[in-house]
Amino acid sequence: MSAPDTSSHGLARRLTLFDATMLVMGGIIGSGIFVTPAEVARHVGTPLLVVGVWILGGLVALAASFVYAELAARRPEVGGQYAYLRDAYGPMPAFLYGWALLLVIESGGMAAVAITFARYFADLVQIALPDSAVAVAVLALLTLINCIGVRSGSNVQSALMVLKILAITALVVVGLLLAPAAPAEMQPTSSGSLSTLAAIGAAMTPVMFSYGGWQTASFVAGEMRDPRRDLARGLLLGVAGVVVLYTAVAFVCVLALGPAGLAASKTPATDVMRLAVGERGATFIALGVTISTLGFLSQGMLTAPRVYFAMAEDGLFFRSVARVNATTRVPMVAIALQGVAAAIIAVSGTFGQILSYVVSVDFLFFGLTGMALFVFRRRDADERASFKVPGHPFTTGFYILACWIVVVATVTNNPLNSLIGYAILAAGIPACLYWQRKKRRAAA
Repeated sequence: MSAPDTSSHGLARRLTLFDATMLVMGGIIGSGIFVTPAEVARHVGTPLLVVGVWILGGLVALAASFVYAELAARRPEVGGQYAYLRDAYGPMPAFLYGWALLLVIESGGMAAVAITFARYFADLVQIALPDSAVAVAVLALLTLINCIGVRSGSNVQSALMVLKILAITALVVVGLLLAPAAPAEMQPTSSGSLSTLAAIGAAMTPVMFSYGGWQTASFVAGEMRDPRRDLARGLLLGVAGVVVLYTAVAFVCVLALGPAGLAASKTPATDVMRLAVGERGATFIALGVTISTLGFLSQGMLTAPRVYFAMAEDGLFFRSVARVNATTRVPMVAIALQGVAAAIIAVSGTFGQILSYVVSVDFLFFGLTGMALFVFRRRDADERASFKVPGHPFTTGFYILACWIVVVATVTNNPLNSLIGYAILAAGIPACLYWQRKKRRAAA
């Protein structure tokens, strides 16, 4: 096997397997796991199903890691998922993905998480500060750190991810050992006229939202020392680690609070720790959520700008976004663009609405990305990838089907917000046509 390429579009290859694994886990774990188990329990009311949907969601996430690992082995390029869509379907779908990432998926998610960070931070320091001001300040700080270099951004992200793992592990261990088990109770599987299957489907939407984010590590493939090996392994290790952590948290929450208590809780992780060790536990979880949200923001600021960079390199965005600083070897304009976009949404106060249609747009592209693997396997039948999806085409088909089911369920439950998300997506079509026309004129 030949040595990996040491340069990529002017970016520096400095990230290792450990960095890749921490990026995968950091892209998935935000603040959701500390509250989402309660949302799941409101849909399914037995301990078996509360834990079972997290296992089912984990299976989908593992199938996704297999698919993205092979895609990474076949296309170890800067921009990751953007590059997969571009090479499979052409510039328009890839551009629309980057467009949605900037205006809906990444920036909206980061804005909401930044506000969450601000609220927990204010509680910890006991200082009354405007949420939007703290959110903008932390986004500005992370933008600056990532402009210094990919190594500094990755070091901060990895350190925060290790702290996140320790906080979640402490929640699980303390909850198991010290929190009294909830008394046994009989609870119906679902409420109202919902069937068990429909209840599971409804519960899967918040579960899959919590598992989302594995794809963002692929954005920085151009800065990994050996992306064909390390990104594929990092995806598998990172997703598997998250599945274990999430399932353990769901188990501890339902064990300590019971299905009904969990469903009634607004902050299940806090309630478990309060049962176990009193108010000190509640303070500990507040600190854990603060670190977790900060880690998520750090990961997003490190990864997503590489998509805008790749778009600009393809001539489908402002050329300045493709500029790499000669000293730091990072796309500083692209990083600043991500920070500004997230800050604007945080200040505007519309982030809550944006989050409600992130899932329908995001999983549409997940499904298309899974289908891209079929395109590459047929088109490049003679290519020998260093990793291949076990059980393909069934494993890949399972992942694609799960994505479409999540899209349909989300649109059905939130038709208006989903329509807004798709309207923003459709607005990218004339924008892409404009950039394509400008590119042709420049080449003429």
